[in-house]
Amino acid sequence: MTDGRFLSLEGGEGAGKSTQARALREALATRGIHAIVTREPGGSEGAEAIRDLLMQGAASRWSPHAEALLFAAARADHVEKVIRPALGAGQWVICDRYVDSTRAYQGAAGGVDDAAILALHAFGSRGLLPDRTYLLALPAAEGAARAMARDGGGDRFAMRGEDFHAAVAQAFDGFAAREADRYRRIDAMQPAPAVTQAILDDLADWLP
Repeated sequence: MTDGRFLSLEGGEGAGKSTQARALREALATRGIHAIVTREPGGSEGAEAIRDLLMQGAASRWSPHAEALLFAAARADHVEKVIRPALGAGQWVICDRYVDSTRAYQGAAGGVDDAAILALHAFGSRGLLPDRTYLLALPAAEGAARAMARDGGGDRFAMRGEDFHAAVAQAFDGFAAREADRYRRIDAMQPAPAVTQAILDDLADWLP
């Protein structure tokens, strides 16, 4: 049995995380590796219920601190019900967003202290971090345009202003620079197949 691996895909709006998660699952399957694709917020029954609260309504529906608490609660259920059992069974887990999105959106862009977010994560999810995190990087303006075209107006987070999304992008760049043992920065301006191949190339040491 292949050892379970936990991968997360991060980045701003419109970076192609969901597309890459599906493509990566298919590419791994051709190599005999079973991977599950999941997402945040969501991924488990309880977390999906919280997702409805977080993603719908006006941008001002929740404060950043309230959002951080809701994300932490959703993640705790997701980790307990889906991620840890899959890893324990030797499966790979590909997660579309994880705790670093909370650190970027509610933390750097929303003003919530990073240490507080990580403390919530340590309590709710027992500090579980991905083995590798792939930052799908592209200019914030390009990502916002893609998201608006895709979603026809976007969710509560996509609707936020240019300064907000610039702060999110800067936060992810900072995480990638400071946590280089876990982070890999991928140019998301490339065609989607090239992005997938770049991730696979980086995973070569784990692939059969």
